[in-house]
Parts: sequence; structure tokens; C-alpha cells
Amino acid sequence: MIVLKTEDVSKLYRLGMVGSRTFKEDIKRFIAKTRGKKDPFQNIGAENDRTKAGNDDFVWALKDINFEVKQGEILGVIGRNGAGKSTLLKLLSKVTKPTTGSIKVKGRIASLLEVGTGFHPELTGRENIFLNGAILGMTKAEIHSKLDEIVDFAGIEKYLDTPTKRYSSGMTVRLGFAVAAHLEPDILIVDEVLAVGDAEFQKKAIGKMQDVSNKQGRTVLFVSHNMTSIRSLCKSAIMLNHGMVHSIGETSNIISNYLKINRKDDGMNEFEIPSKLSLYSTGEAKFKTIKIVNSKEIPSRKLYFKEEFTIELTLDVVKSIENVIVNLFILNVHGEKIVTFSSGMNFKPRDFNSGQYTLSLNMNQILMPGEYSICVAIAYFQTGSTIDFIESVYPFEIDRMSTDGKIEYPWVTVNGYVYPSSLIKVNRLNEN
Repeated sequence: MIVLKTEDVSKLYRLGMVGSRTFKEDIKRFIAKTRGKKDPFQNIGAENDRTKAGNDDFVWALKDINFEVKQGEILGVIGRNGAGKSTLLKLLSKVTKPTTGSIKVKGRIASLLEVGTGFHPELTGRENIFLNGAILGMTKAEIHSKLDEIVDFAGIEKYLDTPTKRYSSGMTVRLGFAVAAHLEPDILIVDEVLAVGDAEFQKKAIGKMQDVSNKQGRTVLFVSHNMTSIRSLCKSAIMLNHGMVHSIGETSNIISNYLKINRKDDGMNEFEIPSKLSLYSTGEAKFKTIKIVNSKEIPSRKLYFKEEFTIELTLDVVKSIENVIVNLFILNVHGEKIVTFSSGMNFKPRDFNSGQYTLSLNMNQILMPGEYSICVAIAYFQTGSTIDFIESVYPFEIDRMSTDGKIEYPWVTVNGYVYPSSLIKVNRLNEN
């Protein structure tokens, strides 16, 4: 049974002004409406690409969104920052209305979109549980029956009668999720606020969402940048790109598409890293280029099985920095970090004066055949504060063939990502 369906849903926003419209624009809209014509300002909305500057006053945060969700399904929603994920969830939660299109929902929706959503800071945790329950349409008796479970799940019993304005962001998320998940909504919508919680709570929350879906037959929409969580929780996913649906389907395929789009570059063996690929930068230092050099000292993105190679980076230090480390991660095709290298593993951070530096890493024969990419970061050693962070860049491939052309990896299926140097020893026991 279909419990959620969107039909040509779009959301238009005006940029650069506090007000959404002027009196002149209202008259134009009214005239168009009385003549049975389309809103004239919907024709000039630009594509939602936050990386490009433009002179447009209007932008489509979402454009022609069509999908449906079945009862008991857990749908993952992924996309880069600014792709329209949170806007979509706000439309589904009826926080705001779509500019065009319609949303059909069967049942009650509970949503956790932002830290502290629906909480009154002056009310206690207990009072906010009843307030949230009332907003969701629950009776006082129903909330009472679930109160102990909510408090136990949130793990904040000691602070239950303390105003929530004194809660940390993690405590607020714990309580908000506990309320939303335990008051038995037909559709549970969870934005990436779970990233605020600690690892133990994230694991508990994912388990709860699985129970809500599998045991209670309820529907979950889950937004996250954590591809591991999306893969383990969701059987299907939808990817948004520039406010539009890029693809819908089986989770592993959607994640692969998402990672390929985000690590897309010019295909050159030496890649100049654009600023837009930096997830976070203070401007003190920036990674400029990256390349892989094979065993023949030739730049290449295709390597052979068990071939040694070197990863080379250039770093532009704009302002002198002290006590910093450089981290490099090898990512698999799913975006998971499988190998970590750090200049700080010997607990000896270093200083950089302003200027350009070349960083190199010699890779031994450790990677199994497959597709990989690289993640790099530079951060302060003591605080861990990031200076520049490139999430996923420079895709490369380890071939099944060895450098001499022989089939070095004999099995059809490749299991694991790291080729071990140690072998299993077999010793025969003495027979009696």
C-alpha cells in the first residue's frame, strides 16, 4: 500500500531579500491567476546550484519531485549540502507548502528535522514530551502509557524535570527522537540530526527505526550523509541533485551514483582540486593538486594488482600554521574509509610556514582489485580542528592483472579491500 506520494512537487524561493514578494508582484500574480495562467515568477526561477553565482532573484529549491513510498519501507534520502533534502522533508512534514504539485499522505507523520524542533526551552523534558505528543495528535493517556519507554530510550532520566534550555544538543536530539519514534506515527521522518548524538545513541536509533519498520510496519524517511548508515538501514534510496531527483532505486546503486557524482573531476592524471570540493576550509591552507604515480613513475589512475604506487599532493599554505597533521584516507566504492594514513601517528605534528609544499605517500602492495578514491584533511593536532577537508576525490582502479599481464587474482569475487602480507599457517597434529 502506498502511504506517501509526491506529484510534480516544486518549491520556489526568492533570494537576497527578507520579504518574499512586493505589492507589484502580487498584482502580477493575481492577474495571471484570474486569467488561468501560470505564476509569471515561476518561469524565471534558476536551478538550485549553490556553487554557481548568478543574477537570478528566484531559485527552485525543489523542481518536479515525483516518488512514492510503500507502507513499512525505509527510504534513504541522500544528496550534497543544498541539494534540497531538508526542504523536501519540511514539505512532507507540512512545515511549509509546495509552490506547485501535491503531496498525498495516509496516516500521521512525526518528524525530527532539527535539534530541538518543537521543544519549548523553558519547559522541562517531561513537559516537552507531552507537548510534542499533543502536537502529534496523541491523547494524554496515550503519552502516559509510553512515558517510561521514551525516558528510558532517551537516557535522560536524571534531567527529566530540568528545562530543556539547559540540555546539550545531544540530549535534545535523544529526547526528540525518542518522542517521535515511540508515539507510533505512521510515517517517521528523520533528518541528519542523529549525527549530533554519540555512537551508542546512533546505533540505538538505527535499531529503533528498523524495529519501527520491520515489526510495526511503519514507514521511515531517513536523511544522512553517513553512507554506512544509509546502506545498513535502507533497502531503497532517492538521490537529489540541484533540487531535482537524480535517481531512485536500490540503495547500493544510488550510493554508487552519488559517490561518482561527488568525486567527479576532469579525468586528468594530475587533478587540480576545485574549492567547491572542500567540505570545510578556514583558508589558512588548501590542497591544490593530487595525482598517483605508478611503479614506472608515470601518473596513472589505473594500477595493477600488487603494484606499488605513490600518492602525491600539493598543499598551499596561505598563513603559517603550527602543530598540524595531514591525514589521508583510502575510500572504497561505497565511500567508506578502509585505510588511514596520518603524519601524526608518530605523535609528532609539524609546522608549516606560508608557501607551497609537496606531500607524498608510498603505497605498498595492500589494496585488493576494485575501485577507490581518496580523502584528505589537514587539522590541528591537539584540538582536531579542521583547516581543509576534501571528502572524496580522484577515483582510481586496482586491476585484477599484475604488471606482467598474468591474472594475479584468481577468484571471481573479491572479498575485502586490503591484501594481507601474512599467510595462514597450517600445521598437522600428530595422529594417535
